[in-house]
Amino acid sequence: MPINQGLLAEFDHEIVGTRKTLERIPENKFDWAPHTKSMKLGNLAQHVANVPGWLKESLTQDSLDIAPGKRPEDPQLKTRQEILARFDKNVVAGRAALAAANDEEFFKPWALLNNGQTIFSMPKIAVVRSFVMNHMIHHRAQLGVYLRLNDVPVPSIYGPSADEQTF
Repeated sequence: MPINQGLLAEFDHEIVGTRKTLERIPENKFDWAPHTKSMKLGNLAQHVANVPGWLKESLTQDSLDIAPGKRPEDPQLKTRQEILARFDKNVVAGRAALAAANDEEFFKPWALLNNGQTIFSMPKIAVVRSFVMNHMIHHRAQLGVYLRLNDVPVPSIYGPSADEQTF
């Protein structure tokens, strides 16, 4: 089995739970954060919506420079529907890049840069798993905590939640 086929199955599974979580973000709480050091709910949701699109950048390029001015800034999204639309667009682009990648591509190096300085470099397969997939899952879990703290029902992801007893 080609590597991308195994990763596509995982991607598709994780996207379902991530979208369910994003569908529940309360628009009237976009400026809410559980702590002064925490991201605001709207910013966190937008970040989660952007992560699947990173697959395209990491599989079709050899590096990404995150220094200000090196790439266009995303406009601030103001509604749940805008966040879901961004997420859906990034899912399509990310999935297409993953589906198109061959086994050889996964073992090429990729680097995250800041103004030309390497922050980290690893094979693209590790980037897909850690920098994209695990990153999305981590922030989705944070959103789950934000939902709980705002009395919004938390969706079931890997099994029943306290709010949903079924998958």
